[in-house]
Amino acid sequence: MENTDLLSRSLQGRIKNARRLAIIGIGDELILPDRPGMYAAREIERRHIPGIRVFFAGTVPESITGPLRRYQPEHVLFLDAADMGARPGTIAVIEPGQIQARLVSTHVLPLSVVMEYVERETGAEVTLLGIQPDLTGADKDLSGEDRKFLDRNIRGLLDVLEKG
Repeated sequence: MENTDLLSRSLQGRIKNARRLAIIGIGDELILPDRPGMYAAREIERRHIPGIRVFFAGTVPESITGPLRRYQPEHVLFLDAADMGARPGTIAVIEPGQIQARLVSTHVLPLSVVMEYVERETGAEVTLLGIQPDLTGADKDLSGEDRKFLDRNIRGLLDVLEKG
Protein backbone atom coordinates (compact mmCIF):
# COMPACT_ATOMS: atom_id res chain seq x y z
CA MET A 1 0.00 0.00 0.00
CA GLU A 2 1.26 3.49 -0.84
CA ASN A 3 2.48 5.75 1.98
CA THR A 4 -0.05 8.41 0.93
CA ASP A 5 -2.92 5.91 1.35
CA LEU A 6 -1.75 4.89 4.82
CA LEU A 7 -1.29 8.51 5.85
CA SER A 8 -4.68 9.51 4.47
CA ARG A 9 -6.54 6.81 6.36
CA SER A 10 -4.62 7.42 9.58
CA LEU A 11 -5.06 11.18 9.51
CA GLN A 12 -8.60 11.55 8.14
CA GLY A 13 -10.23 10.12 11.25
CA ARG A 14 -8.18 12.35 13.50
CA ILE A 15 -8.99 15.68 11.85
CA LYS A 16 -12.37 15.08 10.19
CA ASN A 17 -14.39 17.25 12.62
CA ALA A 18 -11.80 19.97 13.21
CA ARG A 19 -12.97 23.33 11.89
CA ARG A 20 -9.84 25.10 13.16
CA LEU A 21 -6.62 23.22 12.51
CA ALA A 22 -3.15 24.44 13.45
CA ILE A 23 -0.11 23.16 11.58
CA ILE A 24 3.21 23.52 13.42
CA GLY A 25 6.38 23.29 11.32
CA ILE A 26 9.38 22.20 13.38
CA GLY A 27 13.05 21.91 12.52
CA ASP A 28 16.33 23.64 11.89
CA GLU A 29 16.43 24.74 8.27
CA LEU A 30 20.23 25.03 8.40
CA ILE A 31 20.61 21.35 9.28
CA LEU A 32 19.43 19.52 6.18
CA PRO A 33 18.14 16.32 7.83
CA ASP A 34 16.11 18.48 10.28
CA ARG A 35 14.47 20.56 7.52
CA PRO A 36 11.49 18.41 6.34
CA GLY A 37 8.95 19.62 8.93
CA MET A 38 9.51 23.26 8.01
CA TYR A 39 9.50 22.42 4.29
CA ALA A 40 6.14 20.61 4.55
CA ALA A 41 4.63 23.44 6.64
CA ARG A 42 5.64 25.99 3.97
CA GLU A 43 4.01 23.87 1.26
CA ILE A 44 0.79 23.72 3.31
CA GLU A 45 0.86 27.48 3.95
CA ARG A 46 1.09 28.15 0.19
CA ARG A 47 -2.34 26.55 -0.30
CA HIS A 48 -4.19 28.98 2.01
CA ILE A 49 -6.64 26.27 3.10
CA PRO A 50 -9.67 27.71 4.93
CA GLY A 51 -9.73 26.77 8.62
CA ILE A 52 -6.00 26.04 8.71
CA ARG A 53 -3.33 28.28 10.17
CA VAL A 54 0.36 27.44 9.83
CA PHE A 55 2.89 28.29 12.55
CA PHE A 56 6.66 28.06 12.09
CA ALA A 57 8.31 27.02 15.35
CA GLY A 58 11.77 26.22 14.03
CA THR A 59 13.89 24.65 16.75
CA VAL A 60 11.83 26.15 19.57
CA PRO A 61 8.36 24.58 19.38
CA GLU A 62 7.44 26.01 22.78
CA SER A 63 7.66 29.51 21.24
CA ILE A 64 4.31 29.10 19.48
CA THR A 65 2.24 28.21 22.54
CA GLY A 66 0.97 31.78 23.09
CA PRO A 67 -0.14 32.37 19.48
CA LEU A 68 -1.56 28.85 19.40
CA ARG A 69 -3.73 29.48 22.49
CA ARG A 70 -5.02 32.69 20.91
CA TYR A 71 -5.91 30.83 17.68
CA GLN A 72 -7.93 28.25 19.67
CA PRO A 73 -7.51 25.27 17.34
CA GLU A 74 -9.56 22.11 17.63
CA HIS A 75 -6.65 20.00 16.37
CA VAL A 76 -2.91 20.66 16.26
CA LEU A 77 -0.72 18.87 13.75
CA PHE A 78 3.03 18.95 14.46
CA LEU A 79 5.37 18.27 11.51
CA ASP A 80 8.92 17.21 12.34
CA ALA A 81 11.79 15.14 10.98
CA ALA A 82 11.76 11.64 12.45
CA ASP A 83 13.84 8.54 11.94
CA MET A 84 11.27 5.84 11.26
CA GLY A 85 13.60 3.53 9.40
CA ALA A 86 11.58 4.27 6.26
CA ARG A 87 12.33 5.56 2.81
CA PRO A 88 13.40 9.22 2.90
CA GLY A 89 10.34 11.37 2.21
CA THR A 90 7.91 9.07 4.04
CA ILE A 91 5.31 10.88 6.16
CA ALA A 92 3.60 8.97 8.97
CA VAL A 93 1.66 9.49 12.19
CA ILE A 94 3.88 8.91 15.22
CA GLU A 95 2.03 7.76 18.30
CA PRO A 96 2.89 9.40 21.66
CA GLY A 97 4.77 6.36 23.00
CA GLN A 98 7.08 6.39 19.97
CA ILE A 99 8.12 10.04 20.11
CA GLN A 100 11.40 9.93 22.05
CA ALA A 101 12.96 7.22 19.93
CA ARG A 102 11.99 8.66 16.57
CA LEU A 103 12.67 12.39 16.44
CA VAL A 104 15.78 13.90 14.87
CA SER A 105 15.85 16.34 17.76
CA THR A 106 17.44 19.77 17.82
CA HIS A 107 14.83 21.13 20.24
CA VAL A 108 15.42 22.77 23.62
CA LEU A 109 12.43 21.04 25.28
CA PRO A 110 11.41 17.51 24.34
CA LEU A 111 8.60 17.69 21.78
CA SER A 112 6.48 15.30 23.85
CA VAL A 113 6.47 17.87 26.69
CA VAL A 114 5.43 20.66 24.31
CA MET A 115 2.69 18.49 22.79
CA GLU A 116 1.28 17.58 26.22
CA TYR A 117 1.32 21.25 27.23
CA VAL A 118 -0.44 22.33 24.02
CA GLU A 119 -3.08 19.64 24.47
CA ARG A 120 -3.69 20.65 28.10
CA GLU A 121 -3.73 24.41 27.46
CA THR A 122 -5.80 24.47 24.27
CA GLY A 123 -8.03 21.43 24.77
CA ALA A 124 -7.19 20.52 21.17
CA GLU A 125 -6.30 17.06 19.96
CA VAL A 126 -2.65 16.79 19.02
CA THR A 127 -1.02 14.65 16.32
CA LEU A 128 2.62 14.32 15.33
CA LEU A 129 3.52 13.64 11.72
CA GLY A 130 7.06 12.44 11.28
CA ILE A 131 8.88 12.96 8.00
CA GLN A 132 11.76 10.62 7.26
CA PRO A 133 14.90 12.60 6.35
CA ASP A 134 17.92 11.24 4.53
CA LEU A 135 20.24 10.29 7.38
CA THR A 136 23.14 9.05 5.26
CA GLY A 137 25.08 12.25 6.00
CA ALA A 138 24.75 15.46 8.04
CA ASP A 139 24.86 17.54 4.86
CA LYS A 140 22.34 15.38 3.00
CA ASP A 141 19.04 16.85 1.81
CA LEU A 142 16.38 14.92 -0.05
CA SER A 143 17.04 14.92 -3.76
CA GLY A 144 15.99 13.17 -6.93
CA GLU A 145 13.48 10.38 -6.43
CA ASP A 146 13.32 10.91 -2.65
CA ARG A 147 12.36 14.58 -3.13
CA LYS A 148 9.66 13.55 -5.63
CA PHE A 149 8.44 10.95 -3.12
CA LEU A 150 8.23 13.57 -0.35
CA ASP A 151 6.43 16.03 -2.63
CA ARG A 152 3.92 13.32 -3.61
CA ASN A 153 3.34 12.55 0.07
CA ILE A 154 2.88 16.25 0.85
CA ARG A 155 0.29 16.45 -1.97
CA GLY A 156 -1.51 13.50 -0.33
CA LEU A 157 -1.38 15.33 3.00
CA LEU A 158 -2.76 18.47 1.36
CA ASP A 159 -5.63 16.45 -0.12
CA VAL A 160 -6.54 15.20 3.36
CA LEU A 161 -6.31 18.71 4.83
CA GLU A 162 -8.45 20.22 2.09
CA LYS A 163 -11.17 17.60 2.59
CA GLY A 164 -10.97 18.10 6.37
